[in-house]
This record gives sequence, structure tokens and C-alpha cells, in this order.
Amino acid sequence: MKQFIIQPEISLCRKKEGGFGKALQQDIVAFYNSDYRGGGNWRISGTIENLICTFKNDVTTYPSQTLNNAVVRFAQILKADLPEILRLSGKQNLRVCVIPRSKRENSYRPDQLLLRATIQITAQRLNGFMDGTHDIIRHTDTATTHLARSGHGGSGELPYIGITKETCSISDDVIGQDILLVDDLYTKTVNIDEDCIQALLDKGARSVTFYSIGKTLSRY
Repeated sequence: MKQFIIQPEISLCRKKEGGFGKALQQDIVAFYNSDYRGGGNWRISGTIENLICTFKNDVTTYPSQTLNNAVVRFAQILKADLPEILRLSGKQNLRVCVIPRSKRENSYRPDQLLLRATIQITAQRLNGFMDGTHDIIRHTDTATTHLARSGHGGSGELPYIGITKETCSISDDVIGQDILLVDDLYTKTVNIDEDCIQALLDKGARSVTFYSIGKTLSRY
């Protein structure tokens, strides 16, 4: 696991009314498990790219055994990484929230929500963590960013400042809490993670720490 800082100055995001601004207003301590190299690695079993693609379960539909194997592997990663994050954070406990998928909640089959389910079960079993995996629920479709470049992003808009507040409901249970926000992949040019972090802080979260399975290697 590696640590990095999500900085406001590199989280410029488009505004809905035009122009660009900061999706995030402060530095955020963040962690990730593995570098994400993209390319054809998603086809190679055992790679972090393949694990993330398996959980998406959209372009390629995976059999139940493949999905079960992904759940087991991801649970092992979480059991190793989350306690270390808690230790490094210096917090007594962390409420675990999850970045929702891009489409509204009822658009997905249960086997397309296994990443969140795995995080939920693991958080419930680890000391020092509270289950907030359903604190952020998407009610309005947004574009699917990893498919948008090929023209298959579907309905909804690409990330803009405030998209989380406008397309998700956020539970009052995050107010006053130290949050660990989890996503499958962090890419600094996408900005959906930054926008969600800021939405939690604006809602009243005491602090937000970020964690993703993979982090896209920067081309810059």
C-alpha cells in the first residue's frame, strides 16, 4: 500500500455553467493498494487491472466463480490495508463510505455491486470501522467515465463541480464523522473522487481520508 496527497491545485474540474474551478478545497491524505497501468492488463488474471474490471462486470460479464474469486482477493486486500490506514490516520475509528457507481442505484444487478458489498462485509468485521457503505446513493445517472471515450458512457453528464450533490443522496450519518472514502480506481484527471470528498466535507464530515484499490499511473 502507498500513500499520496490529493491536492486542490491538481483537481481542476469543469463547472456546469462553463469554465473550470477546484473540485476540492483542501489537501486530502490518500492511500492506494497498487499502480494501475491500463492497456491490455485487464485481460490478465491476477493483475489489479483485471480485479477492477471484474468488479465492474459490464463490458465483459464474468461467471460467478470468477466474481467469487475477486471477492476473496479484494477482501484479503482490505483486511491488510484498512487497519494500516486506521493506524496511520491516528483516528479511533473510521466510517467507511463508498463512491457510488455512475448510474442510479437501481440500474445495476447485484453482481455489479459486489465491490461495495465486499467493502461492507469487511468493514463490519474489522475493529475500528463503521459501516457507511450506503451513505452515498446515486439517484440520477451520470456518464460512465471509463466508457465515455469510446462513446459508450451512456446517459448523464461527465464529472463537474457539484455532481455528487446533484446526483446523489448523502446520509446525515456522515455528519461529525471521520470518513474513509473508498473507490476502485483513482485517476487525478477524472475528479469524481475529489468532488465526492468535498461533498462529504460540505455535508459536515469531520474529516475524509481516501483509499482506492488502484491509482492510474500519471502520464504527466
